[in-house]
Amino acid sequence: MNAANATARVRTDAPVVDASAAARRPIVTYGLIAVNLAAFIAVVLQAGGTSNLLLKSSIMQQGALVTGLGLENEYWRLLTSGFLHWSILHVAMNMISLYLIGADLERVLGPARYLAVYLIGLFGGSAAVVALGPELAATAGASGAIYGLLGALLIVVIRLKLPATTLITVIVLNVVLSLSIPGISIWAHLGGFVFGAASAAAIIWLPVKVLPPEKRTYQQVTRVGWIGLAALLVIALAIGTGFAAAIG
Repeated sequence: MNAANATARVRTDAPVVDASAAARRPIVTYGLIAVNLAAFIAVVLQAGGTSNLLLKSSIMQQGALVTGLGLENEYWRLLTSGFLHWSILHVAMNMISLYLIGADLERVLGPARYLAVYLIGLFGGSAAVVALGPELAATAGASGAIYGLLGALLIVVIRLKLPATTLITVIVLNVVLSLSIPGISIWAHLGGFVFGAASAAAIIWLPVKVLPPEKRTYQQVTRVGWIGLAALLVIALAIGTGFAAAIG
């Protein structure tokens, strides 16, 4: 009887975060930083400097997210724009933010789910830009994905019942800055944040809502979480490609 009760408790309290990843190095975060830096270096080398990158670099021309003209079936821009940056300050600020926010979140979620949240935030930010952004603009930067991590972190903090005041203050300040500073894509930030928060909710809350307590094994909880992540990715891609096709 005691053994049966113990088994039930384990099944009911199956973890929704990857505890085994807590001691690992955040290799995905390091990898994302490396890819972003490598892309920026390639653009600068091609442009022969850090000025007028859009005019001088074909990488920027072919990779940035251009709104108002339609993507003309160049849907890869929804992804590639998230790995391109306009200046040294732009890439430096984003990579510092990525490390500060991403390293601990990767340890909590585990590498695979963390990467999924990052990419869904990236695509969500791109989708919001295409759907709601300026009529004619070129957008690039990892900030949509990083805001996705920020949204996911908020959900994790709430789930673990940690103090959220400081994090909420940081989020509000970032939103105010996004609205106040010219040239910042508020839609990429908001889209990334919403999809990032939804991704964390799919991992943490969705299994609790759809699985009865006796079926909340780690395997089942993980499976439901991945289904939720896949659905969010499809939604983000559908919005991005759908609005791009309509504009084109």
